[in-house]
Amino acid sequence: MSRITFYFSTLSPFTYLAGTRLEEIAARHGAEILYKPLDIMALFGRTGGSPPKDRHPSRQQYRLIEMQRQAKKAGLMLNLKPAFWPTNPAPSSYAFIAAQTAGGGDLGKLHHALTRAVWAEDKNIAEDGVIRGCLESAGFDAALADSGLLTGAETYAQNLEEAVSAGVFGAPFYITDDGARFWGQDRLEELDQHLSDRAP
Repeated sequence: MSRITFYFSTLSPFTYLAGTRLEEIAARHGAEILYKPLDIMALFGRTGGSPPKDRHPSRQQYRLIEMQRQAKKAGLMLNLKPAFWPTNPAPSSYAFIAAQTAGGGDLGKLHHALTRAVWAEDKNIAEDGVIRGCLESAGFDAALADSGLLTGAETYAQNLEEAVSAGVFGAPFYITDDGARFWGQDRLEELDQHLSDRAP
């Protein structure tokens, strides 16, 4: 079975704009997805990037233009200036890791619910109630929001180190088990084609 390692941030607008297309691609090719939530702001600092607020105004403006274009293309609602962005992504990431360990729900729906909460619903994913709602909407026990915090913190930090070592510098970022790398939700078609080319 093929494996896709998926590095993402629960704060990332482009992870939100990917929707659940990765899961659809993986299902078509019988591939497994290994989910790796990470601290995107720390990743920028480690790989020569800058947080959006520190970028040149031209880059900031173009980012918003591209977000609008991609939202229209994907048919997704998008608030360019969400009420709770940036916020602390750690609680939602820890809950995702706890859900990944516990099983019983849909991880694709969960990462989309968390990012949708930020970018379409003006919710604060650092709040326990919001995280619980996202967990439940994806078929997980809401109590996972309060469990495995130490393990979550350790895994979250480890995911960042693994990402830096693997050449990841943004989110979403996809790496196949044969080492092919794809950055951005706008490269999902190329990922799909790569998996098709590998098929026997």
